[in-house]
Amino acid sequence: MNSYLLSNIPEKLAALAVEGTHKPGSLTLASGAWIHAAGAFVLEKGDYPLKPHDHWVWLAVERGGIVLDWNQHLLELNAGFTCFLPGADVPASIRAEKQTRCLWIALEGPLSPMVVRKMGALLHMPLRQGALPSQIYLAEQIVQVIVRHSGTADATYQLQHLMYGMIASHWGQPVAMDAMLSHEIAKVVDALRANQYRDNFSLADMAAISRMPMETFRKRFVAEVGMPPLSYVLHCKMERAKELLRDQNCSVRQAGAAVGMQDPYHFSKQFKHIVGLSPSAFMKQVSVPTATIRGVTPKKPKRSAEAGKESE
Repeated sequence: MNSYLLSNIPEKLAALAVEGTHKPGSLTLASGAWIHAAGAFVLEKGDYPLKPHDHWVWLAVERGGIVLDWNQHLLELNAGFTCFLPGADVPASIRAEKQTRCLWIALEGPLSPMVVRKMGALLHMPLRQGALPSQIYLAEQIVQVIVRHSGTADATYQLQHLMYGMIASHWGQPVAMDAMLSHEIAKVVDALRANQYRDNFSLADMAAISRMPMETFRKRFVAEVGMPPLSYVLHCKMERAKELLRDQNCSVRQAGAAVGMQDPYHFSKQFKHIVGLSPSAFMKQVSVPTATIRGVTPKKPKRSAEAGKESE
Protein backbone atom coordinates (compact mmCIF):
# COMPACT_ATOMS: atom_id res chain seq x y z
CA MET A 1 0.00 0.00 0.00
CA ASN A 2 1.34 3.43 -0.96
CA SER A 3 0.47 5.45 2.15
CA TYR A 4 0.33 9.25 2.38
CA LEU A 5 1.74 9.29 5.90
CA LEU A 6 3.69 6.08 6.62
CA SER A 7 6.72 4.51 4.99
CA ASN A 8 7.45 0.80 4.79
CA ILE A 9 4.17 -0.57 6.17
CA PRO A 10 4.44 -4.34 6.73
CA GLU A 11 2.09 -6.27 4.46
CA LYS A 12 -0.01 -7.66 7.31
CA LEU A 13 -0.58 -4.10 8.63
CA ALA A 14 -1.20 -2.60 5.19
CA ALA A 15 -4.32 -4.75 5.00
CA LEU A 16 -5.64 -2.94 8.10
CA ALA A 17 -4.91 0.57 6.79
CA VAL A 18 -7.48 2.63 4.90
CA GLU A 19 -7.15 6.09 3.37
CA GLY A 20 -8.36 8.26 0.55
CA THR A 21 -8.17 11.71 -1.02
CA HIS A 22 -10.76 14.42 -1.50
CA LYS A 23 -11.38 16.48 -4.61
CA PRO A 24 -13.01 19.68 -3.30
CA GLY A 25 -15.95 21.24 -5.11
CA SER A 26 -16.08 24.89 -6.12
CA LEU A 27 -17.83 26.11 -2.96
CA THR A 28 -15.44 24.13 -0.80
CA LEU A 29 -12.48 25.72 -2.62
CA ALA A 30 -14.01 29.14 -2.01
CA SER A 31 -14.18 28.42 1.75
CA GLY A 32 -10.38 28.57 1.98
CA ALA A 33 -9.81 25.35 3.97
CA TRP A 34 -10.77 21.76 3.30
CA ILE A 35 -9.78 18.15 3.89
CA HIS A 36 -7.15 16.96 1.43
CA ALA A 37 -6.91 13.33 2.58
CA ALA A 38 -7.71 11.15 5.58
CA GLY A 39 -7.14 7.64 6.82
CA ALA A 40 -6.65 5.19 9.66
CA PHE A 41 -3.97 2.61 10.39
CA VAL A 42 -3.14 -0.06 12.96
CA LEU A 43 0.43 -0.55 14.19
CA GLU A 44 2.03 -3.41 16.07
CA LYS A 45 4.81 -2.66 18.56
CA GLY A 46 7.77 -1.18 16.68
CA ASP A 47 9.16 1.86 14.84
CA TYR A 48 7.57 3.35 11.70
CA PRO A 49 9.11 6.20 9.65
CA LEU A 50 6.83 9.02 8.51
CA LYS A 51 6.93 10.39 5.00
CA PRO A 52 7.55 14.09 4.30
CA HIS A 53 4.24 15.78 3.53
CA ASP A 54 3.02 19.19 2.41
CA HIS A 55 -0.07 19.63 4.59
CA TRP A 56 -0.90 20.05 8.25
CA VAL A 57 -1.97 16.63 9.47
CA TRP A 58 -4.22 16.08 12.49
CA LEU A 59 -3.05 12.80 14.06
CA ALA A 60 -5.09 11.14 16.81
CA VAL A 61 -4.55 7.96 18.80
CA GLU A 62 -7.83 6.09 19.09
CA ARG A 63 -6.45 3.20 21.14
CA GLY A 64 -3.01 2.12 22.31
CA GLY A 65 -0.13 4.57 22.52
CA ILE A 66 2.75 6.01 20.50
CA VAL A 67 5.83 8.16 20.90
CA LEU A 68 6.17 10.62 18.03
CA ASP A 69 9.73 11.64 17.13
CA TRP A 70 9.40 14.78 15.02
CA ASN A 71 12.82 16.21 14.22
CA GLN A 72 14.13 14.95 17.60
CA HIS A 73 11.16 16.45 19.43
CA LEU A 74 9.56 13.56 21.36
CA LEU A 75 5.83 13.57 22.06
CA GLU A 76 3.97 10.82 23.91
CA LEU A 77 0.39 10.31 22.73
CA ASN A 78 -1.92 7.85 24.45
CA ALA A 79 -5.49 6.99 23.54
CA GLY A 80 -7.62 10.12 23.29
CA PHE A 81 -4.70 12.44 22.52
CA THR A 82 -3.89 14.20 19.28
CA CYS A 83 -1.47 16.61 17.65
CA PHE A 84 -0.96 18.48 14.38
CA LEU A 85 2.04 17.52 12.25
CA PRO A 86 3.31 20.56 10.31
CA GLY A 87 3.93 20.10 6.61
CA ALA A 88 7.69 19.62 6.53
CA ASP A 89 10.53 17.52 5.18
CA VAL A 90 12.09 16.58 8.53
CA PRO A 91 13.15 13.28 10.11
CA ALA A 92 10.04 11.89 11.79
CA SER A 93 8.83 8.51 13.00
CA ILE A 94 6.29 6.81 15.23
CA ARG A 95 7.18 4.25 17.87
CA ALA A 96 4.21 2.12 18.88
CA GLU A 97 4.42 0.85 22.46
CA LYS A 98 1.68 -1.72 21.82
CA GLN A 99 -0.96 -2.40 19.21
CA THR A 100 -2.27 1.03 18.33
CA ARG A 101 -4.93 2.47 16.04
CA CYS A 102 -4.54 6.02 14.75
CA LEU A 103 -6.69 8.37 12.70
CA TRP A 104 -5.30 11.19 10.57
CA ILE A 105 -6.70 14.07 8.53
CA ALA A 106 -4.66 16.28 6.18
CA LEU A 107 -5.87 19.86 5.68
CA GLU A 108 -5.37 21.99 2.59
CA GLY A 109 -6.18 25.55 1.50
CA PRO A 110 -4.97 29.09 2.16
CA LEU A 111 -6.90 29.30 5.43
CA SER A 112 -5.75 25.92 6.77
CA PRO A 113 -3.20 27.60 9.12
CA MET A 114 -6.11 29.48 10.68
CA VAL A 115 -7.96 26.19 11.23
CA VAL A 116 -4.84 24.71 12.86
CA ARG A 117 -4.54 27.69 15.21
CA LYS A 118 -8.26 27.64 15.97
CA MET A 119 -7.85 24.04 17.07
CA GLY A 120 -5.19 25.09 19.58
CA ALA A 121 -2.08 23.85 17.77
CA LEU A 122 1.25 25.47 16.93
CA LEU A 123 2.16 25.97 13.29
CA HIS A 124 5.82 24.97 13.54
CA MET A 125 5.89 21.90 15.79
CA PRO A 126 3.56 19.17 17.13
CA LEU A 127 1.84 19.90 20.44
CA ARG A 128 0.01 17.25 22.44
CA GLN A 129 -3.70 17.94 22.92
CA GLY A 130 -6.61 16.05 24.36
CA ALA A 131 -9.29 15.18 21.81
CA LEU A 132 -12.93 15.35 22.77
CA PRO A 133 -14.84 12.09 22.12
CA SER A 134 -17.04 13.95 19.64
CA GLN A 135 -13.91 14.89 17.64
CA ILE A 136 -12.76 11.27 17.48
CA TYR A 137 -16.27 10.29 16.40
CA LEU A 138 -16.34 12.95 13.68
CA ALA A 139 -12.85 11.95 12.52
CA GLU A 140 -14.07 8.36 12.12
CA GLN A 141 -16.92 9.66 9.97
CA ILE A 142 -14.51 11.71 7.86
CA VAL A 143 -12.29 8.67 7.22
CA GLN A 144 -15.28 6.53 6.25
CA VAL A 145 -16.62 9.16 3.84
CA ILE A 146 -13.19 9.81 2.27
CA VAL A 147 -12.54 6.10 1.72
CA ARG A 148 -15.96 5.58 0.12
CA HIS A 149 -15.60 8.58 -2.21
CA SER A 150 -11.82 8.75 -2.66
CA GLY A 151 -10.63 10.96 -5.52
CA THR A 152 -14.05 12.46 -6.20
CA ALA A 153 -16.06 15.51 -5.16
CA ASP A 154 -19.16 13.43 -4.44
CA ALA A 155 -19.03 14.08 -0.67
CA THR A 156 -17.39 17.50 -0.64
CA TYR A 157 -20.20 19.22 1.31
CA GLN A 158 -20.55 16.38 3.80
CA LEU A 159 -16.81 16.48 4.51
CA GLN A 160 -16.89 20.26 4.97
CA HIS A 161 -19.77 19.88 7.42
CA LEU A 162 -17.84 17.25 9.39
CA MET A 163 -14.69 19.40 9.47
CA TYR A 164 -16.60 22.39 10.82
CA GLY A 165 -18.17 20.08 13.40
CA MET A 166 -14.69 19.17 14.67
CA ILE A 167 -13.73 22.85 14.97
CA ALA A 168 -17.00 23.73 16.69
CA SER A 169 -16.62 20.86 19.14
CA HIS A 170 -13.07 21.98 19.99
CA TRP A 171 -14.35 25.45 20.82
CA GLY A 172 -17.05 24.25 23.16
CA GLN A 173 -20.01 24.66 20.84
CA PRO A 174 -22.91 22.21 21.18
CA VAL A 175 -21.80 19.17 19.18
CA ALA A 176 -23.00 15.75 20.31
CA MET A 177 -21.63 12.28 19.69
CA ASP A 178 -24.45 11.57 17.23
CA ALA A 179 -25.91 14.78 15.81
CA MET A 180 -26.90 17.65 18.09
CA LEU A 181 -26.99 18.05 21.84
CA SER A 182 -30.34 17.98 23.56
CA HIS A 183 -31.76 21.32 24.66
CA GLU A 184 -30.94 20.65 28.32
CA ILE A 185 -27.27 19.77 27.76
CA ALA A 186 -26.82 22.49 25.11
CA LYS A 187 -27.98 25.08 27.69
CA VAL A 188 -25.13 24.04 29.97
CA VAL A 189 -22.50 24.03 27.21
CA ASP A 190 -23.68 27.45 26.03
CA ALA A 191 -23.57 28.83 29.58
CA LEU A 192 -19.98 27.62 30.06
CA ARG A 193 -18.92 29.14 26.76
CA ALA A 194 -20.67 32.45 27.43
CA ASN A 195 -18.86 32.61 30.78
CA GLN A 196 -15.54 32.01 28.91
CA TYR A 197 -14.76 29.38 31.58
CA ARG A 198 -13.96 32.08 34.18
CA ASP A 199 -16.03 30.48 36.94
CA ASN A 200 -15.63 27.04 38.44
CA PHE A 201 -19.00 25.47 37.75
CA SER A 202 -19.69 22.51 40.02
CA LEU A 203 -21.66 19.47 38.97
CA ALA A 204 -24.57 20.86 41.01
CA ASP A 205 -24.31 24.24 39.24
CA MET A 206 -24.47 22.61 35.82
CA ALA A 207 -27.31 20.33 36.82
CA ALA A 208 -29.26 23.37 38.02
CA ILE A 209 -28.81 25.08 34.63
CA SER A 210 -30.11 21.95 32.90
CA ARG A 211 -33.00 21.68 35.41
CA MET A 212 -32.28 18.01 35.90
CA PRO A 213 -31.36 16.02 39.03
CA MET A 214 -27.58 15.94 39.39
CA GLU A 215 -27.06 12.23 38.66
CA THR A 216 -29.49 12.33 35.74
CA PHE A 217 -27.60 15.32 34.33
CA ARG A 218 -24.22 13.61 34.75
CA LYS A 219 -25.36 10.49 32.90
CA ARG A 220 -27.02 12.50 30.12
CA PHE A 221 -23.92 14.67 29.69
CA VAL A 222 -21.61 11.65 29.40
CA ALA A 223 -24.00 9.95 26.95
CA GLU A 224 -24.24 13.02 24.68
CA VAL A 225 -20.80 14.62 24.97
CA GLY A 226 -18.77 11.47 25.59
CA MET A 227 -16.97 12.57 28.77
CA PRO A 228 -17.83 13.65 32.35
CA PRO A 229 -18.93 17.28 32.82
CA LEU A 230 -15.98 18.33 35.01
CA SER A 231 -13.46 16.78 32.61
CA TYR A 232 -15.10 18.69 29.77
CA VAL A 233 -14.89 21.95 31.72
CA LEU A 234 -11.18 21.40 32.41
CA HIS A 235 -10.51 20.71 28.73
CA CYS A 236 -12.27 23.94 27.73
CA LYS A 237 -10.46 25.94 30.42
CA MET A 238 -7.07 24.83 29.08
CA GLU A 239 -8.01 25.67 25.49
CA ARG A 240 -9.11 29.12 26.64
CA ALA A 241 -5.83 29.51 28.58
CA LYS A 242 -3.81 28.62 25.47
CA GLU A 243 -5.64 31.31 23.54
CA LEU A 244 -4.93 33.89 26.27
CA LEU A 245 -1.23 32.98 26.45
CA ARG A 246 -0.77 32.85 22.68
CA ASP A 247 -2.98 35.62 21.32
CA GLN A 248 -3.52 38.09 24.16
CA ASN A 249 -0.03 38.17 25.73
CA CYS A 250 -1.33 37.26 29.17
CA SER A 251 1.08 36.19 31.89
CA VAL A 252 0.77 32.73 33.42
CA ARG A 253 -0.89 34.24 36.50
CA GLN A 254 -3.33 36.29 34.40
CA ALA A 255 -4.28 33.33 32.19
CA GLY A 256 -4.83 31.11 35.22
CA ALA A 257 -6.98 33.70 36.95
CA ALA A 258 -9.01 34.22 33.76
CA VAL A 259 -10.02 30.54 33.78
CA GLY A 260 -10.79 30.44 37.49
CA MET A 261 -7.45 29.12 38.77
CA GLN A 262 -6.02 31.77 41.08
CA ASP A 263 -3.12 29.60 42.25
CA PRO A 264 -0.43 29.73 39.51
CA TYR A 265 1.09 26.45 40.70
CA HIS A 266 -2.23 24.61 40.44
CA PHE A 267 -2.91 26.18 37.04
CA SER A 268 0.56 25.25 35.72
CA LYS A 269 0.18 21.67 36.97
CA GLN A 270 -3.21 21.25 35.27
CA PHE A 271 -1.99 22.95 32.08
CA LYS A 272 1.05 20.65 31.79
CA HIS A 273 -1.10 17.58 32.46
CA ILE A 274 -3.46 18.47 29.61
CA VAL A 275 -1.13 20.19 27.12
CA GLY A 276 2.14 18.36 27.80
CA LEU A 277 4.08 21.61 28.30
CA SER A 278 4.17 24.05 31.19
CA PRO A 279 2.55 27.44 30.44
CA SER A 280 5.97 29.13 30.32
CA ALA A 281 7.33 26.48 27.91
CA PHE A 282 4.20 26.85 25.77
CA MET A 283 4.75 30.62 25.57
CA LYS A 284 8.37 30.11 24.51
CA GLN A 285 7.30 27.74 21.75
CA VAL A 286 4.63 30.18 20.57
CA SER A 287 7.26 32.91 20.25
CA VAL A 288 9.62 30.79 18.08
CA PRO A 289 9.38 31.85 14.41
CA THR A 290 8.32 28.98 12.18
CA ALA A 291 11.25 29.38 9.81
CA THR A 292 13.88 29.17 12.56
CA ILE A 293 12.79 26.07 14.44
CA ARG A 294 15.92 23.89 14.42
CA GLY A 295 16.90 25.56 11.16
CA VAL A 296 14.06 23.89 9.28
CA THR A 297 11.55 25.66 7.08
CA PRO A 298 8.35 23.59 6.97
CA LYS A 299 6.62 23.19 3.66
CA LYS A 300 3.33 25.02 3.50
CA PRO A 301 0.23 24.27 1.44
CA LYS A 302 -0.18 26.28 -1.75
CA ARG A 303 -1.08 29.94 -1.29
CA SER A 304 0.05 29.74 2.34
CA ALA A 305 1.37 33.31 2.22
CA GLU A 306 -2.22 34.51 2.01
CA ALA A 307 -3.13 32.13 4.84
CA GLY A 308 -0.37 33.55 7.01
CA LYS A 309 -1.88 37.01 6.70
CA GLU A 310 -5.31 35.69 7.60
CA SER A 311 -4.05 33.76 10.62
CA GLU A 312 -2.29 36.65 12.30
